[in-house]
Amino acid sequence: MSTPTDVRRTGFPHRGETVGGLPPAAARTRARRNPALRVVAEGADLALRNLLHLRRTPGLLISCLVEPVVYALLIGYVFGNSLGGTAYRSYLVAGLIAQTVAFTTTFTTVGLSRDLDQGMVDRFRTLPISRVALLLGRTTSDLATCLGSVAVTTVCGLAMGWRPHTGPVEVATGVLLVLLFSFAMSWIGVFVALVTPNAQVAGSLGVIWLFPATFISSGFVSGATLPGPLSTLAAWNPITSLANALRRLFGNTPPPGFPVQRAWPAHHPALYTVGCSVLVAAAFITLSTWRHRTRTSR
Repeated sequence: MSTPTDVRRTGFPHRGETVGGLPPAAARTRARRNPALRVVAEGADLALRNLLHLRRTPGLLISCLVEPVVYALLIGYVFGNSLGGTAYRSYLVAGLIAQTVAFTTTFTTVGLSRDLDQGMVDRFRTLPISRVALLLGRTTSDLATCLGSVAVTTVCGLAMGWRPHTGPVEVATGVLLVLLFSFAMSWIGVFVALVTPNAQVAGSLGVIWLFPATFISSGFVSGATLPGPLSTLAAWNPITSLANALRRLFGNTPPPGFPVQRAWPAHHPALYTVGCSVLVAAAFITLSTWRHRTRTSR
Protein backbone atom coordinates (compact mmCIF):
# COMPACT_ATOMS: atom_id res chain seq x y z
CA MET A 1 0.00 0.00 0.00
CA SER A 2 1.31 3.44 -0.95
CA THR A 3 2.19 6.05 1.62
CA PRO A 4 2.10 9.87 1.50
CA THR A 5 5.85 9.69 0.85
CA ASP A 6 5.11 7.85 -2.40
CA VAL A 7 2.78 10.64 -3.44
CA ARG A 8 5.43 13.28 -2.82
CA ARG A 9 8.05 11.25 -4.67
CA THR A 10 6.02 10.51 -7.80
CA GLY A 11 3.81 13.57 -7.85
CA PHE A 12 0.71 11.45 -8.60
CA PRO A 13 -1.45 9.46 -6.16
CA HIS A 14 -1.87 5.75 -6.79
CA ARG A 15 -5.26 4.13 -7.07
CA GLY A 16 -6.99 3.89 -3.70
CA GLU A 17 -4.59 6.09 -1.73
CA THR A 18 -5.44 9.35 -0.03
CA VAL A 19 -4.16 12.90 -0.56
CA GLY A 20 -4.09 15.01 2.57
CA GLY A 21 -6.43 12.54 4.26
CA LEU A 22 -8.94 12.73 1.37
CA PRO A 23 -9.45 10.56 -1.72
CA PRO A 24 -8.18 12.20 -4.94
CA ALA A 25 -11.71 12.97 -6.16
CA ALA A 26 -12.59 14.59 -2.85
CA ALA A 27 -9.37 16.63 -2.90
CA ARG A 28 -10.23 17.96 -6.37
CA THR A 29 -13.75 18.75 -5.22
CA ARG A 30 -12.43 20.71 -2.25
CA ALA A 31 -10.10 22.70 -4.53
CA ARG A 32 -13.01 23.48 -6.83
CA ARG A 33 -14.99 24.95 -3.93
CA ASN A 34 -12.75 28.00 -3.94
CA PRO A 35 -14.58 30.40 -6.31
CA ALA A 36 -11.41 32.04 -7.67
CA LEU A 37 -9.63 28.71 -8.26
CA ARG A 38 -12.76 27.31 -9.83
CA VAL A 39 -13.02 30.15 -12.36
CA VAL A 40 -9.32 29.90 -13.21
CA ALA A 41 -9.44 26.11 -13.64
CA GLU A 42 -12.58 26.17 -15.75
CA GLY A 43 -11.26 29.08 -17.81
CA ALA A 44 -8.05 27.13 -18.51
CA ASP A 45 -10.07 24.10 -19.66
CA LEU A 46 -12.15 26.23 -22.01
CA ALA A 47 -9.05 28.05 -23.29
CA LEU A 48 -7.54 24.69 -24.22
CA ARG A 49 -10.79 23.79 -25.99
CA ASN A 50 -10.64 27.00 -28.04
CA LEU A 51 -7.03 26.37 -29.04
CA LEU A 52 -7.83 22.82 -30.14
CA HIS A 53 -10.81 24.16 -32.09
CA LEU A 54 -8.44 26.23 -34.25
CA ARG A 55 -7.64 23.07 -36.18
CA ARG A 56 -11.17 23.14 -37.57
CA THR A 57 -11.14 26.86 -38.40
CA PRO A 58 -7.70 27.46 -39.93
CA GLY A 59 -9.00 30.38 -41.98
CA LEU A 60 -9.32 32.59 -38.91
CA LEU A 61 -5.78 31.79 -37.82
CA ILE A 62 -4.35 32.37 -41.30
CA SER A 63 -6.02 35.79 -41.52
CA CYS A 64 -4.45 36.82 -38.20
CA LEU A 65 -1.02 35.82 -39.48
CA VAL A 66 -1.32 37.31 -42.99
CA GLU A 67 -2.76 40.72 -42.08
CA PRO A 68 0.41 41.90 -40.26
CA VAL A 69 2.48 41.11 -43.35
CA VAL A 70 0.12 43.07 -45.60
CA TYR A 71 0.14 46.16 -43.36
CA ALA A 72 3.92 46.01 -42.92
CA LEU A 73 4.50 45.92 -46.67
CA LEU A 74 1.89 48.55 -47.52
CA ILE A 75 2.81 51.12 -44.89
CA GLY A 76 6.51 50.33 -44.67
CA TYR A 77 7.27 50.45 -48.39
CA VAL A 78 4.37 52.17 -50.17
CA PHE A 79 4.41 55.16 -47.79
CA GLY A 80 7.67 54.62 -45.95
CA ASN A 81 10.10 56.02 -48.53
CA SER A 82 8.33 59.38 -48.53
CA LEU A 83 8.26 59.53 -44.71
CA GLY A 84 11.88 58.78 -43.88
CA GLY A 85 12.88 55.48 -45.46
CA THR A 86 14.79 53.09 -43.20
CA ALA A 87 14.54 55.39 -40.18
CA TYR A 88 10.77 55.56 -40.59
CA ARG A 89 10.43 51.79 -40.91
CA SER A 90 12.27 51.34 -37.61
CA TYR A 91 9.91 53.88 -36.05
CA LEU A 92 6.94 52.14 -37.68
CA VAL A 93 7.36 48.68 -36.16
CA ALA A 94 6.08 49.67 -32.70
CA GLY A 95 3.00 51.15 -34.34
CA LEU A 96 2.49 47.98 -36.36
CA ILE A 97 2.67 45.90 -33.19
CA ALA A 98 0.14 48.17 -31.49
CA GLN A 99 -2.19 47.90 -34.49
CA THR A 100 -1.75 44.12 -34.61
CA VAL A 101 -2.73 43.83 -30.94
CA ALA A 102 -5.80 45.97 -31.52
CA PHE A 103 -6.92 44.05 -34.60
CA THR A 104 -6.66 40.64 -32.92
CA THR A 105 -9.70 41.82 -30.96
CA THR A 106 -11.75 40.81 -34.00
CA PHE A 107 -10.58 37.21 -33.51
CA THR A 108 -12.24 37.24 -30.09
CA THR A 109 -15.39 38.81 -31.49
CA VAL A 110 -15.77 36.33 -34.33
CA GLY A 111 -14.87 33.30 -32.22
CA LEU A 112 -17.36 34.04 -29.45
CA SER A 113 -20.14 35.07 -31.84
CA ARG A 114 -19.73 31.78 -33.72
CA ASP A 115 -20.03 29.85 -30.47
CA LEU A 116 -23.21 31.79 -29.73
CA ASP A 117 -24.67 31.12 -33.19
CA GLN A 118 -23.80 27.42 -33.13
CA GLY A 119 -25.34 26.88 -29.71
CA MET A 120 -22.09 26.04 -27.93
CA VAL A 121 -22.73 28.67 -25.26
CA ASP A 122 -26.16 27.17 -24.59
CA ARG A 123 -24.54 23.76 -24.18
CA PHE A 124 -22.02 25.15 -21.73
CA ARG A 125 -24.89 26.67 -19.74
CA THR A 126 -26.12 23.15 -18.98
CA LEU A 127 -22.81 22.39 -17.26
CA PRO A 128 -21.96 23.48 -13.71
CA ILE A 129 -19.36 26.03 -14.80
CA SER A 130 -18.98 29.72 -14.08
CA ARG A 131 -20.25 32.17 -16.69
CA VAL A 132 -17.14 34.26 -16.21
CA ALA A 133 -14.99 31.18 -16.95
CA LEU A 134 -16.54 30.85 -20.42
CA LEU A 135 -15.56 34.41 -21.31
CA LEU A 136 -12.19 34.12 -19.57
CA GLY A 137 -11.39 31.00 -21.57
CA ARG A 138 -12.05 32.87 -24.80
CA THR A 139 -9.91 35.89 -23.93
CA THR A 140 -7.08 33.75 -22.54
CA SER A 141 -6.88 31.48 -25.58
CA ASP A 142 -6.81 34.49 -27.89
CA LEU A 143 -3.61 35.67 -26.21
CA ALA A 144 -1.91 32.84 -28.09
CA THR A 145 -3.29 34.21 -31.36
CA CYS A 146 -2.05 37.66 -30.42
CA LEU A 147 1.43 36.32 -29.72
CA GLY A 148 1.48 34.62 -33.12
CA SER A 149 0.45 37.83 -34.90
CA VAL A 150 2.99 39.90 -32.96
CA ALA A 151 5.70 37.36 -33.79
CA VAL A 152 4.89 37.68 -37.51
CA THR A 153 4.94 41.48 -37.22
CA THR A 154 8.31 41.33 -35.46
CA VAL A 155 9.77 39.12 -38.19
CA CYS A 156 8.51 41.59 -40.81
CA GLY A 157 10.16 44.40 -38.84
CA LEU A 158 13.46 42.55 -38.72
CA ALA A 159 13.24 41.99 -42.47
CA MET A 160 12.68 45.75 -42.97
CA GLY A 161 15.76 46.61 -40.93
CA TRP A 162 14.23 47.22 -37.51
CA ARG A 163 16.30 46.23 -34.47
CA PRO A 164 15.81 46.70 -30.72
CA HIS A 165 18.65 48.69 -29.20
CA THR A 166 18.04 47.85 -25.54
CA GLY A 167 18.59 44.84 -23.33
CA PRO A 168 16.48 41.69 -22.77
CA VAL A 169 14.80 43.18 -19.69
CA GLU A 170 13.37 46.08 -21.67
CA VAL A 171 12.28 43.78 -24.50
CA ALA A 172 10.60 41.38 -22.06
CA THR A 173 8.84 44.34 -20.42
CA GLY A 174 7.55 45.35 -23.83
CA VAL A 175 6.18 41.85 -24.46
CA LEU A 176 4.40 41.85 -21.09
CA LEU A 177 2.92 45.27 -21.88
CA VAL A 178 1.65 43.94 -25.20
CA LEU A 179 0.02 40.94 -23.49
CA LEU A 180 -1.67 43.14 -20.89
CA PHE A 181 -3.03 45.48 -23.55
CA SER A 182 -4.16 42.54 -25.69
CA PHE A 183 -6.02 40.97 -22.76
CA ALA A 184 -7.84 44.24 -22.09
CA MET A 185 -8.71 44.75 -25.76
CA SER A 186 -10.05 41.22 -26.08
CA TRP A 187 -12.75 42.03 -23.53
CA ILE A 188 -13.98 44.76 -25.86
CA GLY A 189 -14.25 42.04 -28.50
CA VAL A 190 -16.24 39.89 -26.08
CA PHE A 191 -18.70 42.71 -25.44
CA VAL A 192 -19.11 43.41 -29.17
CA ALA A 193 -19.91 39.73 -29.78
CA LEU A 194 -22.49 39.72 -27.00
CA VAL A 195 -24.36 42.84 -28.18
CA THR A 196 -24.58 41.84 -31.87
CA PRO A 197 -27.26 39.45 -33.21
CA ASN A 198 -25.04 37.14 -35.30
CA ALA A 199 -21.48 36.42 -36.41
CA GLN A 200 -21.75 38.41 -39.67
CA VAL A 201 -22.76 41.63 -37.89
CA ALA A 202 -20.19 40.99 -35.14
CA GLY A 203 -17.39 40.62 -37.69
CA SER A 204 -18.30 43.89 -39.41
CA LEU A 205 -18.87 45.88 -36.24
CA GLY A 206 -15.73 44.49 -34.68
CA VAL A 207 -13.58 45.95 -37.47
CA ILE A 208 -15.32 49.28 -38.12
CA TRP A 209 -14.32 50.97 -34.86
CA LEU A 210 -10.74 49.69 -35.03
CA PHE A 211 -9.75 51.67 -38.13
CA PRO A 212 -10.28 55.14 -36.63
CA ALA A 213 -8.91 53.94 -33.29
CA THR A 214 -5.62 52.79 -34.84
CA PHE A 215 -5.14 55.49 -37.47
CA ILE A 216 -6.05 58.47 -35.23
CA SER A 217 -2.94 57.78 -33.21
CA SER A 218 0.82 58.08 -33.34
CA GLY A 219 1.18 54.52 -34.54
CA PHE A 220 2.26 55.49 -38.04
CA VAL A 221 2.68 59.29 -37.98
CA SER A 222 3.19 61.90 -35.31
CA GLY A 223 -0.14 62.75 -33.69
CA ALA A 224 1.02 66.36 -33.45
CA THR A 225 0.52 66.71 -37.22
CA LEU A 226 -3.17 65.81 -37.09
CA PRO A 227 -5.59 68.72 -37.42
CA GLY A 228 -7.65 70.24 -34.61
CA PRO A 229 -9.18 67.89 -32.02
CA LEU A 230 -7.76 64.83 -33.78
CA SER A 231 -4.34 65.73 -32.39
CA THR A 232 -5.73 65.68 -28.84
CA LEU A 233 -7.51 62.39 -29.47
CA ALA A 234 -4.30 60.89 -30.80
CA ALA A 235 -2.32 62.10 -27.78
CA TRP A 236 -4.67 60.35 -25.33
CA ASN A 237 -5.33 57.29 -27.48
CA PRO A 238 -4.08 54.15 -25.64
CA ILE A 239 -2.80 52.78 -28.95
CA THR A 240 -0.55 55.83 -29.19
CA SER A 241 0.77 55.25 -25.67
CA LEU A 242 1.43 51.56 -26.37
CA ALA A 243 3.38 52.41 -29.54
CA ASN A 244 5.36 55.12 -27.75
CA ALA A 245 6.07 52.83 -24.79
CA LEU A 246 7.38 50.11 -27.12
CA ARG A 247 9.60 52.64 -28.91
CA ARG A 248 11.14 53.65 -25.60
CA LEU A 249 11.56 50.09 -24.42
CA PHE A 250 13.11 49.04 -27.75
CA GLY A 251 15.23 52.16 -28.10
CA ASN A 252 13.70 53.28 -31.42
CA THR A 253 13.77 57.02 -32.04
CA PRO A 254 11.53 58.89 -34.51
CA PRO A 255 12.97 60.03 -37.87
CA PRO A 256 14.47 63.51 -38.08
CA GLY A 257 11.82 66.21 -38.36
CA PHE A 258 9.05 64.25 -36.64
CA PRO A 259 7.26 66.65 -34.24
CA VAL A 260 6.95 65.42 -30.65
CA GLN A 261 3.72 65.57 -28.67
CA ARG A 262 3.79 67.24 -25.25
CA ALA A 263 0.74 65.71 -23.53
CA TRP A 264 1.13 63.74 -20.28
CA PRO A 265 0.76 60.29 -21.93
CA ALA A 266 3.68 61.12 -24.23
CA HIS A 267 5.96 61.55 -21.21
CA HIS A 268 4.63 58.48 -19.32
CA PRO A 269 3.53 56.09 -22.08
CA ALA A 270 4.08 52.80 -20.20
CA LEU A 271 2.27 54.00 -17.08
CA TYR A 272 -0.61 55.36 -19.14
CA THR A 273 -0.88 52.11 -21.11
CA VAL A 274 -1.02 50.02 -17.94
CA GLY A 275 -3.65 52.32 -16.42
CA CYS A 276 -5.82 52.26 -19.55
CA SER A 277 -5.49 48.47 -19.83
CA VAL A 278 -6.62 47.94 -16.24
CA LEU A 279 -9.55 50.35 -16.60
CA VAL A 280 -10.67 48.89 -19.94
CA ALA A 281 -10.42 45.32 -18.63
CA ALA A 282 -12.36 46.13 -15.45
CA ALA A 283 -15.10 48.01 -17.33
CA PHE A 284 -15.63 45.47 -20.10
CA ILE A 285 -15.36 42.42 -17.85
CA THR A 286 -18.24 43.91 -15.87
CA LEU A 287 -20.24 44.83 -18.96
CA SER A 288 -19.58 41.51 -20.69
CA THR A 289 -20.57 39.47 -17.64
CA TRP A 290 -23.78 41.47 -17.31
CA ARG A 291 -24.59 41.16 -21.01
CA HIS A 292 -23.81 37.46 -21.03
CA ARG A 293 -26.19 36.93 -18.12
CA THR A 294 -29.01 38.87 -19.75
CA ARG A 295 -28.52 37.37 -23.22
CA THR A 296 -28.34 33.73 -22.19
CA SER A 297 -31.18 33.98 -19.65
CA ARG A 298 -33.80 34.58 -22.35
